[in-house]
Amino acid sequence: MKKELDIDGLNHKAKSLRTEILQMLAIAGSGHTGGSLSAADIVTVLYFHTLRHDPGNPQWRERDRFILSKGHAAPVLYAALALCGYFDKEILKTLRKIGSPLQGHPCSCKLPGIEISTGSLGQGLSIANGIAMGIKMDGLSSRVYCLLGDGEIQEGQVWEAAMTAAHYKLDNLCAIIDNNGLQIDGHCSDVMHIEPIVKKWEAFGWHVIDIDGHNIKAIINAFHNAETSKGKPSMIVARTIKGKGVSFFEGKVEYHGLAPTHDELDLALKELKR
Repeated sequence: MKKELDIDGLNHKAKSLRTEILQMLAIAGSGHTGGSLSAADIVTVLYFHTLRHDPGNPQWRERDRFILSKGHAAPVLYAALALCGYFDKEILKTLRKIGSPLQGHPCSCKLPGIEISTGSLGQGLSIANGIAMGIKMDGLSSRVYCLLGDGEIQEGQVWEAAMTAAHYKLDNLCAIIDNNGLQIDGHCSDVMHIEPIVKKWEAFGWHVIDIDGHNIKAIINAFHNAETSKGKPSMIVARTIKGKGVSFFEGKVEYHGLAPTHDELDLALKELKR
């Protein structure tokens, strides 16, 4: 359920998410560090302030839904679900191990709180559209949130989904772009230029909100703005930093899919405690 506004508490919770992310990645020895850390503040606000959800009843019919379209950032979602109480936090130590419910990409068949299996980039927004339509048809007040990567929006299916959401006036849908400027092969601007993001989504008929994706209050206000906007789907363009929270990971493309070593983990945890 929605929580009272506590900026300091949410900033502290975001640090906790980053701590859990780094620990599970270091234990696994593989996984996606940069994009998990860049999305930590967004996911913190969602799970500890904005989303209506119930860890004791993951299938609660009235719940809001969250779709992690950039499924490779699964560690940030796993950390949030564990800290919310969907499952024992000790399970985080099993990330990417054989038989673990914490696979490299989220699997809805194996873990409570996962709405849909994701990871094949470009498909999450289409799924979110379908869920949002179904919710409207059922007359529910629930909302759907979908987090995409900026490299991901180079996929053509994203723009088909963008047209669909606007055509059907899915104002119960809020998408977020984790706009950290980097993807696995380098800078997004070098791989496939994606700007001007704001004008593109506006041209596709969306209500667009452009924010600092690491400012907790700005994120809260953006979600409130999206919820009160009617007649259009909302897109939050969250300007973020890859690897945010750990100085020697920040803005480093090589940490897109590289886990921290145990020495790097020790240094990173010291930074997060400051």
